[in-house]
Amino acid sequence: LKLEMPSVNLDREVSLLATVPGVVQSLKRCAMTWQKLISRVLEEQLKKVPQGNGPLAEIYLWREKNATLSALTAQIELPEVQKVLEILQKAESVFTGDLQIVLSDLRRHHMQAQDNAKFLSTLERHLKNLSTGTGVDVISSTIPSLLNALRLVWIMSRHYNRDECMVPFLERISWEISARVHRVVDLQTLFKQDIAAAKKKITEAQNTLEQWKKCYFTTCIQVEESGSKRYWKFDVKRLFEKTDYMVSICQDLYDIFQITEELHNMFIPELITVSENPKGVGELQREVNIIISPMEDLAFDPFSMESARDWAFVMEEFREDVTVEIVKQIFVENHKDPPLYKNHPPVAGAISWSRSLSRRITHTITRLQEEGELLASERGMEVKQMYLQVAKKMKEYEDEKYLLWRERTEHMLPLLLKENLLTVSSATEEPVTSRKSVCFTLNFSPEIQEIVIETKYMEQLGLPVPEMARYVALQEDKYLRYTNKLKAMLDCYHKLMEMMNEAETKLLDHYIQELWRMLKAGHKRLTWKSVGIGEFIVQCTQTIGKLELLVHQIHHISEGISSKLQSIESTNLFKFPCSKNGDKHPGAKEFFDYVKCEQTKVVEQLVRKYSAIPQLLIEVERRVANTNSGKSPKLASYYAYWENRIYQVLTQLIVKNLQAFNATVLANVPLLQIEAVLSVPEISLQPNASEIEKMTEQCIQDCVEVTKHFIRWMHGTCIECPAQHVKADEVITFNFYSDVSQSPLIIEQADLITQNVHKLLDSLSKCLNQWKKYDLLWKSDKGAVLDRLAAEKPACVIFDEHLQSYMKIVQEVTQQPLIKDEQFIRLQLAPLASAVQENAKSWMMSLGKLLNELAREELFNLQDEIQVG
Repeated sequence: LKLEMPSVNLDREVSLLATVPGVVQSLKRCAMTWQKLISRVLEEQLKKVPQGNGPLAEIYLWREKNATLSALTAQIELPEVQKVLEILQKAESVFTGDLQIVLSDLRRHHMQAQDNAKFLSTLERHLKNLSTGTGVDVISSTIPSLLNALRLVWIMSRHYNRDECMVPFLERISWEISARVHRVVDLQTLFKQDIAAAKKKITEAQNTLEQWKKCYFTTCIQVEESGSKRYWKFDVKRLFEKTDYMVSICQDLYDIFQITEELHNMFIPELITVSENPKGVGELQREVNIIISPMEDLAFDPFSMESARDWAFVMEEFREDVTVEIVKQIFVENHKDPPLYKNHPPVAGAISWSRSLSRRITHTITRLQEEGELLASERGMEVKQMYLQVAKKMKEYEDEKYLLWRERTEHMLPLLLKENLLTVSSATEEPVTSRKSVCFTLNFSPEIQEIVIETKYMEQLGLPVPEMARYVALQEDKYLRYTNKLKAMLDCYHKLMEMMNEAETKLLDHYIQELWRMLKAGHKRLTWKSVGIGEFIVQCTQTIGKLELLVHQIHHISEGISSKLQSIESTNLFKFPCSKNGDKHPGAKEFFDYVKCEQTKVVEQLVRKYSAIPQLLIEVERRVANTNSGKSPKLASYYAYWENRIYQVLTQLIVKNLQAFNATVLANVPLLQIEAVLSVPEISLQPNASEIEKMTEQCIQDCVEVTKHFIRWMHGTCIECPAQHVKADEVITFNFYSDVSQSPLIIEQADLITQNVHKLLDSLSKCLNQWKKYDLLWKSDKGAVLDRLAAEKPACVIFDEHLQSYMKIVQEVTQQPLIKDEQFIRLQLAPLASAVQENAKSWMMSLGKLLNELAREELFNLQDEIQVG
């Protein structure tokens, strides 16, 4: 396709050449040749159609059109051609208008071909995978990607954004998918393959067809949600009628292979035991092959919609042929453990199941009888014989199930109704401490309920049932009420027993024994045939309710006692004084006196709480024993329980407070202060370490002796023991101190506090060692030192050196920290520092006085010498 170029010289200006008639005529002839060529090419291109039914053919068509029209367009855009057109336009040739129309058509069709080839090329890879790709993964990933790319083409293309262009292209894709499935599912080879492989092929083909439709509708929604005003509202029948039909054929083929597989794998090995005239396994295999043999040599294409009626006839014939086989297979496979309908009992359910199978094959045989020719055929006779054998086996199976059930029911039901209402897990004569383990259980056999249900369904099946079974079935509602009420009553009983601790179980032993006496009637006397079951349930329920009310009342009172004990246990016995003026802390004696004083106040409150407990126990006594003496024998163990609880609480009170005090000792928060003082000739603490340790020990002892204020109760009562006058001036009180003070935990904590305080005081004493470097200030004999200096009469510079050394000590002490905080003690060093400075200054004064005396003596001596001279 090459444009013929003019032979004239076009080197001159356009305006000049347009005035030369010979040039214009020659160019006009050339342009007419171009016009005819372009018109012919456009006409040929418009007539071209895709060479094939698939989408790739349409891509190749537009690619070819684009190549042809691009070649022409490129020549039109050459400089020589453009100059020819300019000259003709300048010469105002009439012919130019027609030529421009043709060129405009060329540009328009070229742009269309270029645009379509560009956008369709984005689909080529997906379409090639669809046509020739192998494997399920390729297809499953190709279809969504292809439709997503088509959505973008719909949005961006100027040609494929119209229904009349997009729908035919989608039809081509649908044809390609159908053709691929047709190639994969080839019936002539499919039935010669392994069944599992064939099923896999069919499943993959069906999934491909279904995915195509599913992804299409997903893309429709995406197009609509994208905001585009042009929706995909195409003719669904044009796109999916063929593929939907192929899906149904694939499902039919899969069903055929599934049934065939079941016949091969499950039915054939068992068939010999069912049939009265068993055949060899090879012959049975032949029977199965006969059923499916028509599928291998069909005279029509099952995937063709024109053959739908023929295919439907083939499937109907297959289903009728395999019904007897399948029913026989189901019966043989499941008759020992048949699948039951919902709520059906085992025996009646098995009979119902067998009858439903029998109805299915009876229906098939009835249809065969209506078609006399089918039943008269050799295959029909075989099916009829098989039906008679299976039907006979099913009837024998139903009769055997029924007779066994009837015999067992007539034997077992009277025995089951003679059973007692309740069973007990352990003897009620066990010790009180383990009586909570006594458990009563409902003794209603599930077999009774099963017999009731079986009886109802047996009557629905038209089978006679034993008279006792019918009677029990009629009383089902009554038995259901009894069992529900007994379960509820026993739940309340066990819940009640779980509510009580060991002390409460002993406290309420009389009430529990009375309840057990009632429950024993259900365990030893009453059976499911007894007439007093209802009255028994009412009496037991009422007794349990009364006992439960009493237990709740006792628990309410117990909570009050526990609350008081909790308050006692959580009391703080070590309240410390606040520091004065922010940082002035009390001295050791003031600190420990304060703790003792506050402890005394707290103890008074604790004793009041403790003294209120007996009144609460007397309230329990009033409800349980109907007395209010505080010494009821029925409550002796209950009094002892709470007295033990009080001992435990008091022990914990002391242990926790000693632990808290020990933590305070170790914490780096000063609470009291002591002083470092100079007690010539030694530096010491004031109060000294021994005194502080004694104060600490006394503080610990005071804490433990708090328990002396809690008076013990007389044995078997909640009444405090009276004071005992041993001698005229000696009174003994029975309190918790003797027991609590011997607790290993308390002894351990007391020792730990003492050790920690001792270590702390040792540490503080050691920090005073640095002050011993000044001990010459007070240990030296000042008089002897001064006398020696006076005798030596040293120069003034010697005196100056001594004075400077003492002055340095004064300044050095001034710079020393005057407070040392360690754990809970603040050590005041100011008194010691002041004493050191005073001693240094005293030396300075004495040296100054000596120097003055020596100077005066020298002055007088000099005066005497002057006078003599």
